[in-house]
Formats: sequence, structure tokens, C-alpha cells
Amino acid sequence: MLAGVVLVLALATAVGMWLLRPTGVGRPTVKASVAVGVQYMHGDVTAIAPLSCDDFGAPPSLTHPSAKDAKCGRAQVKLTSGPEQGSVVTVDLPPDARRAGVGVSLVIMKVPGPGEGSPYTFYDIERGTPLALLVAAFALTVVVVARWRGLRSLIGLALAAAVVVEYLLPGLLEGHNPVALGLVSSAAIMIVVLYVAHGVSARTTTALLGTFAGLGITAGMGALAVAWAHLNGVSSDDNAALQQAAQQLDLRNLLTCGIILAGLGILNDVTITQSSAVWELYDAAPHLPPLRLYRQAMRIGRDHIASTVYTVVFAYAGAALPVLLLISLVNQPVSRILTSADISEEIVRTMASGIGLVLAVPATTALATLVVRSLQRAEARSAEQVSAPRETRARVGADA
Repeated sequence: MLAGVVLVLALATAVGMWLLRPTGVGRPTVKASVAVGVQYMHGDVTAIAPLSCDDFGAPPSLTHPSAKDAKCGRAQVKLTSGPEQGSVVTVDLPPDARRAGVGVSLVIMKVPGPGEGSPYTFYDIERGTPLALLVAAFALTVVVVARWRGLRSLIGLALAAAVVVEYLLPGLLEGHNPVALGLVSSAAIMIVVLYVAHGVSARTTTALLGTFAGLGITAGMGALAVAWAHLNGVSSDDNAALQQAAQQLDLRNLLTCGIILAGLGILNDVTITQSSAVWELYDAAPHLPPLRLYRQAMRIGRDHIASTVYTVVFAYAGAALPVLLLISLVNQPVSRILTSADISEEIVRTMASGIGLVLAVPATTALATLVVRSLQRAEARSAEQVSAPRETRARVGADA
């Protein structure tokens, strides 16, 4: 029965992915706003001389002129890529890049033109190496502690990232319905990730079905909350710029899609934990009545809910910390601040994900209890079938 349900859901997911697949038609092309002939190259800082930020010529957001320690610099940079590799050029640096010091790698932009001074401009600090080392340290830690299961979880994470980058994002840019894309992509990710990380079993399948229930609840609550709160998704400069670049995007539905995707990981954590809790309780006490098994598993689930709620809220609070700081500087009533577009989006995202997360716990626990009870009955019938021939042979031997 479990296999049949999962097969139907997998077929529905496959059909949905086929119908909503990106085809390359209708995708907007954003033209670069820089002059023709601009080149990007990498280089290492070999020396830095002091430079007044007034002479830097960059926007205030880069130079931080109000800060007392805002000191810019003029650096000698040895190019490590591009047609001029090996040559040394002069580049003016903002305070952040100057504090990075000698030896840091930079991304340099060369803007051709008749202007005075160096044609080389600071673009950004090159962060590829430290990020790669951090990712490698994370992967190594996961594999050392969790071993083969940790390795399988990393493989599942890579597959999930491929679905988001190669399927979800192109589909959104082509104007497909964001809610449908979010549900289909999340379902595909969960089917792959759960079975790759935890293996094919009734326990994993139970967690998968509980995850699907949580996804449906989250999507429904997210769509209703976005409509009730009259949110249009245009609450930041980035969203407004996205609307200008890709006018076919429905930012309201895109907000709901983000709610679905944001709660996916922690929803998976809750459902697999509850499913495992029911199985472990059953292994410890195989003859426990179903109702008592459910109640004991829900005690574990309530503790998990209590800690997970904090996790969800503080995760969103951390992501929105700059917005919270900016709003705290404005002399406005708390009620007006909380109902502003920026904060309302975060509240809707947190509450909708939280409702789906909380309701997924009893749903997964109840389903796991039913499945375990069915397995218990099957084992009992199997034991009776094995013992029956033995009793028959014993009676025949006694008669003889």
C-alpha cells in the first residue's frame, strides 16, 4: 500500500515536472549596463599605500565616509588572469578591501576609455578559495561523523541543488506558476533526498508521506496568508528590480514559492525524526498498544516542535537582521512596524512554515503508528503460519 501511494505521487511529480519544464522560450535576457569592452580579471595585492576616501571616487555605500576608521588605499595588484596576466596595475581600494591587506585576491574590472588615471577599478574581493575550503570542511565533518549516511546526505544535497538551479529557477524566469513549480520541485527533491540519505524502507516512506502532508499545508497556508495580508512581493529593491527585468513573474506567487522552499529542510528533519521515534519505540516495546505508542511518540514530537519553532523564528530573524536594525532606527509605533511590507513578509513566511511544520508532526506520527501496527500484524500472521506446520508434525509424531 505504501509503495502504491508513493508510486502515484512520484508519477504525479514526474508529470508535473514535464508539464512545467523550462524550454528556453520566454526567458528574459538582461542586458549588461556596462560599456562594451569591459574585462574582468583576478589579481593579488602586493602593496597598499594610504589614500583618502574623498579621492576614492566611489559611492558613499562603499567608502563609509561617516565612519571614523574609513581609510581607503591605493594598491599594486599583480594580475593572475586575463590577457595581461603577470603585469602589475594600480587599483584604488575601499576600506573593506584595504583592511583585507596584502596578499588578498581581488576581482578587477578594466574599463576602456579616454579618461585620466588607471583604467583598472576594484570590483570585489575574490572569495572562491575560502568558500571552497569551508565547503570542504563541512563535507569532511559530515562524512567523518555520519559516515556513509552523511555521504549519502551530501549526494542528496547536490541533487537538490541541481533541481533548484537547473529546473526551478529557469522555470520561474519563463513565467510558469511559482506555486506549482515550488510544489513539484519540492516533491522531486524530497523523493530523491529521503531515499538516497535514509534508504528505501517503510520508515523512510512514512516520513516522505508526512513531508508531503506538511508541504501541502504550508503551501495552502502560505497562499492564504499572502492573500489575506495583501502582500504583492515588491517589498525590497531587489524584488522591484526583478519585476522590471522579468515582468512575466508573479511576485505574489513567488513569495508563496519561497515559503514552500524555505521550510523544506526543517520539515524533512521533523518528519524523519518522528518516523524514527515511532520505529524505535516499537522495537523497544513491540507489544505496545497503538494509542499508547502514538502518545509516547507525540511526547518526543512536542519536544521537537518546541525547539524547532525557535529554530524557524531565529533563522528568519537572522536573515532579516539588517531590515530589523533599520526599522528600529525609525521612530514609529511597533504595530506600524510589524505590519509594514518587509516585516509582514517575514511574519507570513515564518507563521505559514511553522503551521505546516507543527501539523506535520501528528500526521507523520499517526501514519507511522498505523504502518508499524500493520507490520506487527503481518509478523504475527507469519509466525502463526510457521508454527502451524510444526504443531502438525508434532501431533503426527505423537500418534506414531
